Amino acid sequence: MDHRAHDRRGGRGAQRAAAVVRPEERDVPTGAAALAKGLYLLEVIGEAETPPRFKDLQAATGLPKGTLARMLNTLVLFRLVRHEESDSTYRLGHRLFELAHRVWESFDLRGAAAPVLDRLADEIAETVAIATIDADEVLYIDQRSRGGAFGFRIEVGRRAPLHCTAGGKALLAFAAPHEQRALLDRIRLTRHTANTIADEAALTAELALIRARGYAISVSEHVEGVSSAAAPIFDHTGKAIAVMGVFGPSARLPNDRLHVLGRDLMAAARQVSGNVGAAPMNITSQLGPGHGADPAVACVLPWGAHLAEGPVWIAGHERLYWVDILAPSANRFDPVTGENEELRLPQLISALLPRRGGGLVALTQTGLVGLDFATGATTPLVDPEADIPDNRFNDGKCDRRGRLWAGSMRLDASRTSGSLYVIEKDLSWRRVSSGYTAANGLDWSPDGRTLYFVDSVPGRIYAFDCDPETGTVENRRVFAEVPPEEGRPDGLAVDSDGFVWCALWDGWRVRRYAPDGRIDRDVGLPVPRPTSVAFGGADLKTLFITSARVRLPSRVLTEAPFSGGLFALPVAVPGLPTAAFAV
Repeated sequence: MDHRAHDRRGGRGAQRAAAVVRPEERDVPTGAAALAKGLYLLEVIGEAETPPRFKDLQAATGLPKGTLARMLNTLVLFRLVRHEESDSTYRLGHRLFELAHRVWESFDLRGAAAPVLDRLADEIAETVAIATIDADEVLYIDQRSRGGAFGFRIEVGRRAPLHCTAGGKALLAFAAPHEQRALLDRIRLTRHTANTIADEAALTAELALIRARGYAISVSEHVEGVSSAAAPIFDHTGKAIAVMGVFGPSARLPNDRLHVLGRDLMAAARQVSGNVGAAPMNITSQLGPGHGADPAVACVLPWGAHLAEGPVWIAGHERLYWVDILAPSANRFDPVTGENEELRLPQLISALLPRRGGGLVALTQTGLVGLDFATGATTPLVDPEADIPDNRFNDGKCDRRGRLWAGSMRLDASRTSGSLYVIEKDLSWRRVSSGYTAANGLDWSPDGRTLYFVDSVPGRIYAFDCDPETGTVENRRVFAEVPPEEGRPDGLAVDSDGFVWCALWDGWRVRRYAPDGRIDRDVGLPVPRPTSVAFGGADLKTLFITSARVRLPSRVLTEAPFSGGLFALPVAVPGLPTAAFAV
C-alpha cells in the first residue's frame, strides 16, 4: 500500500516538474549556475502535486545524488525548504511565507490590476472597475471605460452601498463570518429600486449563493437600468481585499451575459493576485476532450444550468428530477416530450428525493426541508449543521430502509469541514464520518452492504462496509482514486450488476468501475464538467448525466457550448430503483 502510494506521488511530482523550465533552458548569467539550480529545485518542490521524497526529486531534476543532497540541506538551512521527518518529504519552508508577507505589505493594487483592467475593457467594451470596502461602503479606486458615447462610467472615488451592488455583495459574501456579521449589523438595507434586496434573510441567502458560485451579479438593484457583475480579488492568505467588476446598461448586459462575465472576472481577479506573486487559483478546466464524445451520448436538454446536480428518477412520475444548485432551482424533466419544468427557489438546493408518503424532500443550505413542487412551498424538517453557517449540504440519497444519507461541505470548498450524515425516519440524525472537503456522490451495492461515497477534492471514491439493518458503517477504504489529470470524481450511481458509474468533473467523461475498483469503461462527453448520473426510463436503462458551466470562462464555453445541459446514454445493464425517504 505505501509503495503504490509512493509511486503515484513520484509520477505526479515528476509530471508537474516537467512544466518547470530547467536551468540549462534559461539565459542564466555566468557564475550563477549553482544559484539557478537551487531556485529550479525550489520551483520543482513548489509545483509538485504532493510533497516529494528525495528519490522523487532525483527523478524530476536529474541532479546527482550528492549535488541534490547539498542543495536541499542549504535550502533547509535558509528555511526556504523544510524536511518532514514523519514521511521523509520536502515542502516549501516558512521563510517563503514571511517573505510573501513583505511583498503584500507593499502591494500596489491599482498597479497590479492596471493591465488586466485595460485588457478586459478592450475585450468587453464596457466599464471595468476595481473597488474595496471603505467606511462600510464600496469605494471605486480605478476604472477603465470603452463604451464611447453610450458607455456607463464610474468615477474613481465614488462610493456605493454594499447590499445592492455586485461589488458590494461579492465583498460581503467573501468576508469572514464575523466580519460579515459586523457589516450587516452596521449597514442599512435601504431600498433603491424595486430589485433591491432589503430583507436580511434574503440577502444572507444571496450571499451564500454568491460564495458558492464565486461571483456576484446585480440587475438594476442600485440604479435603475444599470447591471453589473463582480468577482473577489484575494490576497496570499485567501482574504478578499477587493473586487473587479463590469458595469453597463442592462440592455447590453442581460442575465446570461452577466453570468459569462462573472466567470471571466473570476479568472481576471486571480490574475491580479498572480501579478504580485500569489499562486492564482485554478478555476478553469485545464483538460481538453482528449477522446471525442461517444456518439451514443445525446444532449436531451440544452439548458445551460450553472451547476446541475442531483438527478433522480421517480417511478410513477416518469420524470427525472434535478437541481441547479446556483440558480437556485428544482427541475422536473419529461424525456418523452423534452419539456422541463423549473421551480425557482430562494436558497441553495443541492438534492431532491421522493418521500414514501408522496411528495419530495430537498437538501438546502438550511438543512432538510419538505418541498411542494407545484407551489414551491417548503417545510423545515431538520438541520444537522445549523451551527455551521459556512457549510451547506451537497449530494444525498436514500437507502432501501428509507434512511436519508447526505454529505456536507464548506460553501467555497476551502476546508475539510464536510461530514456524512444519516437521517432516520423520526428525523433524528447521526454524523457517521467527517473530514471531507467536497462530500459528493453516494450509493450502495445491490445487496446494500457496501456504501460508496465521494470526496471530490482529493479525488477519491471511498467504500464502507454497511449494515443495511442498522445503518452503521465501518472500515472506510479507498475504492478508486482519480488522478488530477483525469478529472475529479463527482456524483455516482450503482447499476444492478454492482458496477459503479461516476461523473468525472473536468474529465469530459463518465466512468464505469467494476466492483473491485477496476476501470471498466470510459464514455466521452462533449462537456468538461459532468456532475452526476442517475438511471431512468421505464426499464432503468438510460443513464442521465447532469453537467455544469460554473466557473468556465467564455473561451471554454465556446468549445463546449452544451455545458450545463442534461445528457442521456443508453446502457445494457439497468440501474436500481430509486429508494424513498421513510418520512
